[in-house]
Amino acid sequence: MPPIIDKNKCTGCGKCVDVCPMDVFFGSKKKETPMVTYPEECWHCNACVMDCPVGGAIRLRIPLPATVFYKSA
Repeated sequence: MPPIIDKNKCTGCGKCVDVCPMDVFFGSKKKETPMVTYPEECWHCNACVMDCPVGGAIRLRIPLPATVFYKSA
């Protein structure tokens, strides 16, 4: 599941584009809302969310299997 960018909050700083290790935002330009060009490449590492200077401008939809926690006995 790719990152979701809130166009109303995004300032177009490009920090998410620079920090993404998988180049999910390939081809995005500074001063514009980034495009999610390769959504299937997203590792859900949360780097774009953590580096974004505007809280809530980017959020990740984590796939259900990745959200399952195991309880050790």
